[in-house]
Amino acid sequence: MNEAKAPLHGWLILDKPHGLGSTQAVAAMKRCLREAGEAKTKIGHGGTLDPLATGVLPIALGEATKLAGRMLDSDKAYDFTIRFGTQTDTLDAEGEVIATSGHRPSRAEVEAALPRFTGPIEQMPPAYSALKIDGRRAYDLARAGEQVVLKARPVTIHALALLDHDGESATFSASVSKGTYIRSLARDIALALGSVGHVTMLRRTKAGPFTLEQAIVLDKLNEAAKARDIRRLVLPLATGLDDIPALAVSRDEALMLRQGRVLAGNPREQGLMLAMEGAVPVALVEAFGPEIRVVRGFNL
Repeated sequence: MNEAKAPLHGWLILDKPHGLGSTQAVAAMKRCLREAGEAKTKIGHGGTLDPLATGVLPIALGEATKLAGRMLDSDKAYDFTIRFGTQTDTLDAEGEVIATSGHRPSRAEVEAALPRFTGPIEQMPPAYSALKIDGRRAYDLARAGEQVVLKARPVTIHALALLDHDGESATFSASVSKGTYIRSLARDIALALGSVGHVTMLRRTKAGPFTLEQAIVLDKLNEAAKARDIRRLVLPLATGLDDIPALAVSRDEALMLRQGRVLAGNPREQGLMLAMEGAVPVALVEAFGPEIRVVRGFNL
C-alpha cells in the first residue's frame, strides 16, 4: 500500500495561457494535483487575470491560501499593447466597436503623454469588470445591456514605459498598484492622445514577489502531474512573503504564537514580520510597540 502523501503548502506560479479564466486555471490545477496523486488540497489564486490576458498567476496551495488576500493587495507589472483608432465596449479585442478615430499618435506624442499617467491618478474602471453594483457584477449588467457607471478611484502607476511603436499600435510596460485596470489605462492614454484605442495584448509579468522567471506553462504542469513529480515545482509558502523580514522564534515562542498568544517584542522592531521556527513558517505577525501579535497563523 502506498503511504499517504503529506498535504501541499506553498505556491505554484502558472504562466496562464490566453483564453483561460482564473477560475478555470484553478480548476486545471486541481486536476493536475489529482493526477499527481496528491492529497486533497485547498487552492486559491492571487489575483484575477482576464481570459484574454496571459502571464503570472500565483496559485496558493494549502496554508498559502491564507496569504492569497495579501497577494491581491500587492503591486503588479504588465506588458500591454494599445491599438489606436477603435474603442470597444470591453476595451479589448473581444468587444464591439463603439468609437473610432482617424488620428494615430506619433512615438514622440506617446512618449510626451506618459508622465501624465505616472504616479497617483484617478481611474474609471471598465464597465466589463468584476466590480459589484448593488450586489451584481458590472460585467453581468453590461452584458444585459444595462448602463454601467462606476466611480473613479485612486490608483498609482509606479512606472510606465513605451517599448514599441509601429504607427498603428504601441506596446508599454507598467508597474501598478492594486486595483489598477490596464484596459482603463489604455483607454485613457488613447483619449489623451486625441485618439481612441483598445488593448490587443496583455501579459502580467509580475505579481507581488512572483515573476515570469518562476512561472510554469500549463503543459509542463500537466507533464509533471502525469510523472507524479509536481512537488518539485511547488515554491515554499514563505516565498509569498519575501518582501517582509523574518523573525526567528524558539520552540516555546512558536507554541505560544500557535495558541494565539502575545509575545514580548523589541520596540525598535515594528510592523509585519514572518515568525519562523527554524525553516518552518509559524505565523505572520505584527509588532505593536513592545508586543508581537499574530495576524495569520499557519498550521504546518
